[in-house]
Amino acid sequence: MAQEFKLKGVTSLSLKNGEKQEVEVEGVEGGKVLLSKVQDKLHATSANCTHYGAPLKNGVLTGDGRLTCPWHGACFNIPTGDIENAPALDPLSTYELVEKDGAVFVKSDEATIKANRRFLNLKCSVVSEEKVLVIGGGSGTLGAIEGLRGGGYTGQITVLSKEGYRPIDRTKLSKALLADISKVAWRAPEFYRDASIDIIEDEVNSVNFSGKKVSTKSGKTYDYTKLVLATGGTPRWLPLPGLKGDLGNVFVLRALPDVQGILKAVGDNGKKIVVIGSSFIGMEVGNCLAGMKNDVTIIGMEKAPMERVMGTKVGEIFRKLLEKNGVKFYMEASVDKAVPSKSDQGKVGAVHMKDGTVLEADLVIEGVGVAPATEYLKDAPGVKLEKDGSLKTNESFEVEGLNDVYAVGDIATFPYHGPGGNGSPIRIEHWNVAQNAGRSVANSIAHPGAKPKPFIPIFWSALGSQLRYCGNTVGGYDDVIITGEPEKPSFIAYYTQGETVVAVASMMKDPYMVQSAELMRRGNMPSKGELQKGVDILQISVPSEIKI
Repeated sequence: MAQEFKLKGVTSLSLKNGEKQEVEVEGVEGGKVLLSKVQDKLHATSANCTHYGAPLKNGVLTGDGRLTCPWHGACFNIPTGDIENAPALDPLSTYELVEKDGAVFVKSDEATIKANRRFLNLKCSVVSEEKVLVIGGGSGTLGAIEGLRGGGYTGQITVLSKEGYRPIDRTKLSKALLADISKVAWRAPEFYRDASIDIIEDEVNSVNFSGKKVSTKSGKTYDYTKLVLATGGTPRWLPLPGLKGDLGNVFVLRALPDVQGILKAVGDNGKKIVVIGSSFIGMEVGNCLAGMKNDVTIIGMEKAPMERVMGTKVGEIFRKLLEKNGVKFYMEASVDKAVPSKSDQGKVGAVHMKDGTVLEADLVIEGVGVAPATEYLKDAPGVKLEKDGSLKTNESFEVEGLNDVYAVGDIATFPYHGPGGNGSPIRIEHWNVAQNAGRSVANSIAHPGAKPKPFIPIFWSALGSQLRYCGNTVGGYDDVIITGEPEKPSFIAYYTQGETVVAVASMMKDPYMVQSAELMRRGNMPSKGELQKGVDILQISVPSEIKI
């Protein structure tokens, strides 16, 4: 039952438009709310992001009432508390404010304030004859199914996933090597049961698009009215002796069984581990294993880790961070083969590089990218796969040439309208992008005729310090402007193409990244020349009008 709780130290509602303030709630242990003023009206909401608990007082509040989390870009509508962008799944709680006797109160109950979120009740009795079939079990699927039920869709929802478990926070696999489903699953099984969402362990064999039917390897057939393809990526194996799955203790990292296998091979730690690939997966898992007191070496073909995306200067910052954690690097290096252990011919014993260097290895992890998981579509009539195996879509993620079929996540090549994009086709392999695309598709299905809401891609990484990144360099970049103190590391890197900022990376500089993302959405990001003159983007107001 709702009651009134006094806000500590608040005697009147005197904020200005665009201001926000975190306040404690008297009588509720650890209880806090966030006060925000938008368009002359004051609102009270949960104080922390429902994703990983970031303090929203440090987020970015726009003139139209959109609040962005300072860590990972989750967005909420302040008047309603509803989610506007991934990666948060639960909305914020909103509270009625009461002024009396020289104090300010919120109306709620203690449990709701402590929960710091509005728990979604997506209980649904299927009453529509429509059937949404989702193929895949990752982030795109998560965004689609939660967006459908949250958006009021009352048709049947069926998920076909070969992974064998409900949607998980895949980012925790490489960053923390968590192998327990209870620690990485977003929802309890009962959540999907109550929401009438059927998650079935099966692998798709083929799709009959004209007949709107999907056949699986178990021999079953499923029909649909709308089909969402969200099968993600398949980790690549190097086509080299000992590294193509032909030796034990050589791993890729994509799913829970991969993590379980790695942890079993690592045992009590103290192992010699070779990571092939200096991209995000390789760097994250290498850093995690080094922190567990293993001897870790990362081999990369680039001059600096993640050079292709982040550039040499920023890549060197990451390298130094991992070296402080004990990781060793061989850069501008190529692998020749892996050979068996002398004590066990079935398991890896060493990695040979082309320059003759030999690295002893108790286990090897390959982080050399993924390929779009679209093998089941190669012979499907009417389907045209791109050169990389992906599916080309429009802004609504509808697959070109097919009716009532959507593609999201790693398998989708879609038009990018962010800075420097100009509608250029792009494929982005990141958890957050997939979930946002899934939510966009859900909105289109639940609300026919609704226009898609373009978003600025956001991703993050754990590299000894937390990396934040927004934008994309689909059209390339010709310069990087770095401000701050990279050696700490506390910096912002602006990636520019001519005078246009196309991407921003930061460490220990929240909320610069999310401020940049909001300015990019509104076409209000300062130019390269303005940044070189010392313009501070936090001093630029975020307009209400959205340009992309």
